Amino acid sequence: MTAQSVRIRGEATFAILLVVFAALAFWQSHAISGFSGLSEPGVFPMLASATMLVSSLFVLRGVLRKDLPAPASGSTLRDFLAEALPARLVMMVALVLAYVIALPLFGFVAASALFLFSAFWVMWRRGPLVALVLSAASLGGIYLIFRTLFQVVLPRGTLFPGLF
Repeated sequence: MTAQSVRIRGEATFAILLVVFAALAFWQSHAISGFSGLSEPGVFPMLASATMLVSSLFVLRGVLRKDLPAPASGSTLRDFLAEALPARLVMMVALVLAYVIALPLFGFVAASALFLFSAFWVMWRRGPLVALVLSAASLGGIYLIFRTLFQVVLPRGTLFPGLF
């Protein structure tokens, strides 16, 4: 696998946003309890956000070492959006948003079943039967592990509270 030596449009901006987000996450995790002891509630979030911050700084360094892209002639906003936001990414973001909205209404099992089926079908493009089998197997495994083994109470929906 060869390393790309030219930056993709928007790559440096994204890397800078990663560093800013990681720094804000570290600041917020420090605000939980400070760093007064290793058994404090903020220690794990601080470790996770510190890891994010260090990793994002390495990513930024790698991006800034790449050559600048050649100026595209006739490059438009539409070209940039097509490159930065491909249709499959937009579709996946829409599916996640629909899942977040559906979760309190339909409950965990029904909303997750719809989300997994849609995501497998749209993203993997293997047909509805394969998507149905994969989503049922995935949801069955999740339900078995979390509800049965760990006895986690999964959220029920407000529209059909007695469904699962």
